[in-house]
Amino acid sequence: MNKIKRNEVLPHAVAILVFLVVTITFFSPIFFENKMLNQFDIQQHSGSTKDLYDYRDATGEEGLWATRVFSGMPAYLISTDWNDEAVVGLKKILSLFLTHPICNIYLCLICYYILLLSFRVRPYLSIAGALAFGLSSYMIIGLSAGHNARIGAIAFMPLVMAGIHLAFSGKRMLGFGVTAAGLSLHLRETHLQITYYLLIIVLLYGLVQMVLYIRSRRMPEFLKNLAWLVPAVMIAAGTFAGQFWAISEFTPYSYRGSSELVNQATQKKAEGLDKSYAFEYSYGIAEPMTLVIPNYYGGSSSTYLVQDQKSKTYQALVNSGDQQMANQLAQYSSAYWGPQINTAPYYGGAIIAFLFVLGIFSAERKYSIWLVAASVLSIMMSWGESFGSFNYFLFDHLPGYNKFRSVTFSLIIMLFAMPLLGLLGLERLLQTGWNKETQRKLIWASAATIGFCLVMALAGGFGSFLKPEESQLPAWFRSALRQDRIALFRGDAWRSFWLMSAFALALFVYFKKWVKEWILATSLLLLVLIDMPSVDKRFLTKDRYQRKRAAEQFEMSESEKELLKDPTPYRVYAGYDGRPSYFFRSTGGYSGARLRRYQELMDSCLFKEMNAMEKQYSTKGTLFIPRHNVMGMLNVKYFINGPKAREYFKNDFANGPAWFVREIAAVSSPNEELEKVSEVNTLDIAVLDVSKYTVQDLKFNADSLATVKVLEFKPPYIKYESQSATAGFVVFSEVHYPKGWHAKIDGKEVPILRADYVLRALEVPAGKHVIEFSFEPKPYLIGNKITMASGWVMLIVAMSSIALSWRQSRNQSAVKG
Repeated sequence: MNKIKRNEVLPHAVAILVFLVVTITFFSPIFFENKMLNQFDIQQHSGSTKDLYDYRDATGEEGLWATRVFSGMPAYLISTDWNDEAVVGLKKILSLFLTHPICNIYLCLICYYILLLSFRVRPYLSIAGALAFGLSSYMIIGLSAGHNARIGAIAFMPLVMAGIHLAFSGKRMLGFGVTAAGLSLHLRETHLQITYYLLIIVLLYGLVQMVLYIRSRRMPEFLKNLAWLVPAVMIAAGTFAGQFWAISEFTPYSYRGSSELVNQATQKKAEGLDKSYAFEYSYGIAEPMTLVIPNYYGGSSSTYLVQDQKSKTYQALVNSGDQQMANQLAQYSSAYWGPQINTAPYYGGAIIAFLFVLGIFSAERKYSIWLVAASVLSIMMSWGESFGSFNYFLFDHLPGYNKFRSVTFSLIIMLFAMPLLGLLGLERLLQTGWNKETQRKLIWASAATIGFCLVMALAGGFGSFLKPEESQLPAWFRSALRQDRIALFRGDAWRSFWLMSAFALALFVYFKKWVKEWILATSLLLLVLIDMPSVDKRFLTKDRYQRKRAAEQFEMSESEKELLKDPTPYRVYAGYDGRPSYFFRSTGGYSGARLRRYQELMDSCLFKEMNAMEKQYSTKGTLFIPRHNVMGMLNVKYFINGPKAREYFKNDFANGPAWFVREIAAVSSPNEELEKVSEVNTLDIAVLDVSKYTVQDLKFNADSLATVKVLEFKPPYIKYESQSATAGFVVFSEVHYPKGWHAKIDGKEVPILRADYVLRALEVPAGKHVIEFSFEPKPYLIGNKITMASGWVMLIVAMSSIALSWRQSRNQSAVKG
């Protein structure tokens, strides 16, 4: 057996050690102070998942139906454990069992390192490139916000691309294994928007490769490479079969699917997300410059100049002489002056920006075309409504694109491309050595980047440094704001200038053979470590860590203790706040994929009712609650006001968990149904769209003494008992979802109807009966088995192919030796 040489292992061992040390050091409060990241989205999400975790812990089974958010919805995108132990285990091994979600940053580093190696960039340069990618402010900002799935999906993008490139570089078996493993890990994070961006990167790569193979008349070889990758993709897709099936089934009924309502003005139905919602977060045309100069637009919108006592803004307010006016103006002192409402800059790194431009001039043309095209597309997509003519076209015509929002996330494509092209260009220059061509490329790259930063630093930028709405502020205050923002801009422009200049100088002295290669590699590594973390720390400050655990974040208030004394089934109303869901079944909550019909009911009826009540409360000090309205049919018994239920009001007109109605109001379209629901007494009248559902008799004699009571309630199962002297129509205060729910009366399955636009309803015969609802979705019952089996197949096949490929390469090395 061939011995493994030291120089074959040492660089990779150094890389793993560097990545581990950097990760632990950067997140030291977690590892050394027993703290955790204060992630807002995760806190909100914790409330949504509480009942599902409780049910899982108590029974060992999956709840599958989230009962505490938006009056009930499928739990696929909230909390469902799939049988993907093989993929989960592989992730834990790759991340060295580091704590979640910090492990995702380490995985960004290790996977991008593998990507650079697959493109034959020398290891010590690959370490620096991986650090630049993994420590981009895009990752840190996303992680601190609680977008764990997004960062996790990004972490495995490089691994997928590495596998594909290996297959096209003569290492098909290795490419097969890496692609299967990487794509399985990527899909398991369940963030299809990032998968969409990965697909764009891969398609552009494939297009460039196909053109090259066609030109060189090697199309059969191109097809052979694809033949190795197709089964890898199929195996990976199998590990995601259950999740994808569930998402595909759910999406048409979700807020991201098509609406059944016809717009009266256009006579059309809405497809996907509303444009105003999808493009709510759009970069300004010049805003991608934050990739090079993070404070190009002042920095984060949550940073206020008044917080710095040395700032012109603070001094101006102190010297204003009017404390009340100063307090009012302080809220307008945000350092950010760009077009977005809430943002923080995505910084790609000054050194990497310099290398990226150098790569455009020096990398192989096939790589520069691919990565520059991807970068340009990335920027254009991030502009959103700022470049509406282009992005509205994509939104309307690009398949699946209208399901996503936060278009600024598309900048991950450019952040993926920048270190790769930069290191490819540097690698090629190092192989070429110092000559006139190298000198010319270095001069052009320096002029384009270092020169740009110098001009920006000297000129102080060319923008107004003021938001349009700030024109109404006092002139003296605007002047102070502008001076501070210019100072922030200049400071970062000079910062990028000196960092770029330092590395350009390091390159020059290396090419002049005044220093050895390891000094160049070390200088690159140190400059990246000086550059990236110092910007990241602006957004991940010490106050973003806390000692409290998730349970302590939802410590029960006295008001909530009072509400929990009520033993009857009920819901609370608290808007979109996710906190109440930790204790109660809520009409709101926290989820980016709500059922569309429920959202339409909220927008047209629920908020309208609540706004009317709040307006009356603010003017008269009393809360008037109308009888048996939409709030009543959703069984809202309490209205929570203020954080931690500081104040609550009781609704004496909640309909209860289920009720017999006296009559049915027939309508013939969803538009009529939604309008009618807000007009009728929902306790007595059920609104039914007869174009979709029929009942035996729309007119019947209801029993005024009829009752329906809950006997058992679990996330995937509800049991009722009904009693009525006559046959009747029962409406249940549970959200109707057409996939997976089954209803039985005395053990015999019956069809579930939809009434009142969003609720379940049944025709119930006279007498005493047991009614059961059970949620048995096929994507979980069947798809979960496919997921589990495919996971183990992936692990065995992928690891075997990687091992065989490694052994084959060792044998070839021995023959050459």
